Amino acid sequence: MKKYIINNMEYELIEDNGDCFNEIEVKDKITDYFDEFDYILGDYAYNKLRLKGFCERNNTRYNKINDYKTKDEYLKKICAYKCRYFVLKKSKRS
Repeated sequence: MKKYIINNMEYELIEDNGDCFNEIEVKDKITDYFDEFDYILGDYAYNKLRLKGFCERNNTRYNKINDYKTKDEYLKKICAYKCRYFVLKKSKRS
């Protein structure tokens, strides 16, 4: 898995459906709001990048609407049909 440093956080690109991940575009779009999420899903609707944060259960920001286990449901219900998307996972630093 390829790793990226974005806003002083390290992420792994764990999914890239449609070969759509663009590091420069993500760095321009992402804010410190996403620092506390375990995953960032980026999807493209009408050629515009949208970002959504997801958490694992042990994260203090966890709730039902940002549970990473609901990622597929989010893609199906909220995103455009068969949209291009990617998932970044925050690396755990020791």
